[in-house]
Amino acid sequence: MPETRSAPVPVGRRERKKAATRQAIADAALRLFLERGYDDVGIREIAETADVSTTTLFKHFPVKEALVFDEEADQETRLLDAVRERPDGQSIPAALREHALRHRRAAAGGDPRFTAFFDLINNTPALRDYAQAMWLRHSAALARVIAEDSGLPSDDPACAALAHFALEAPRAARGHGDPEEAITRAFDLLENGWRAVASGR
Repeated sequence: MPETRSAPVPVGRRERKKAATRQAIADAALRLFLERGYDDVGIREIAETADVSTTTLFKHFPVKEALVFDEEADQETRLLDAVRERPDGQSIPAALREHALRHRRAAAGGDPRFTAFFDLINNTPALRDYAQAMWLRHSAALARVIAEDSGLPSDDPACAALAHFALEAPRAARGHGDPEEAITRAFDLLENGWRAVASGR
């Protein structure tokens, strides 16, 4: 994915080399995908372009779709931090709404690299499905953080529901003329429901 910030520098030569190899593979894959389309590029070609073996490629990326989502772990960290590090007085739904608008909505009028990146995902069924599954994989972790922050049991169904629907909101907004408004309205609904949960504790 196009970079939005500098990644932390790994400690140690081996870790730096491993991170550099992973980045080179991801960059080669994305470049080829954007040039020719996801379905028309094979794993062997990506490996050759990145100057690694296919075995090395699969050590870093177990499936082809993962090559496009090389920042998945960082994305989960940012998602959880949106709750943990939100300003005093800001509700959890409001923090998650800001996260969705900042990180999950294609930047309208923004960097053309992001437009191309999101177009690649939206126009490729395999990548759309993987992206959705990726975000839903974060649902359990998000639910635990919401519960912890709210003083509720880790398996509280309201926390699980908020996490699930917060991650679903950007998908629900796809295809609307004004995605930002659609996302905001979805989170208004979550805000009202969560307020009832929070006030009932």
